[in-house]
Amino acid sequence: MSPSAPVAPSPFSAPSPRTPMQAELLDFVRRAAADEDLVASLPLDPEGRTWVRLEGPGGSEAWLIGWPPGTGTGWHDHAESVGAFLTARGELREHSVSARLPTEGWLTLELSEGLDRTRRLTAGKGRSFGRHHVHEVLNESPTEHAVSVHAYYPPLPRIRRYSRSGRVMRLEHVELPEDWQ
Repeated sequence: MSPSAPVAPSPFSAPSPRTPMQAELLDFVRRAAADEDLVASLPLDPEGRTWVRLEGPGGSEAWLIGWPPGTGTGWHDHAESVGAFLTARGELREHSVSARLPTEGWLTLELSEGLDRTRRLTAGKGRSFGRHHVHEVLNESPTEHAVSVHAYYPPLPRIRRYSRSGRVMRLEHVELPEDWQ
């Protein structure tokens, strides 16, 4: 993410006296994605993803993200954070691994068969996920931008990036908050 991403105030988050749960994060992204003015305010770039940081509920980290045609995240996880995301405009596809991978002590893993999951997330569709959820998110449209809203709690301590070839997944590098904020 951008080192100078401004934080946009959000009318969707209220101070929370407790830690937001996955359902609350999903409710937040659903309400934010339904705000047509907020979604329309995101500048879109034909070459690369764009984003604006939002104030999430209960101290969570939230982002409004624009996806040009043919872009994606690559395989990654959000470490100890739980999260939710929802497509506000266009369509995204999520590929994920349905098993929790070890969090430390490995560089390469061979996954068992049957662990892959794919979700098609059209406008208004989203999902929440738990800690260490490994996935990639793609805008596979050849012509249309997609826009989505994401929220994580606790704020992202790190993102682990993976490469994948068939059933073999390899840890490539670890990003820290200063790499994207």
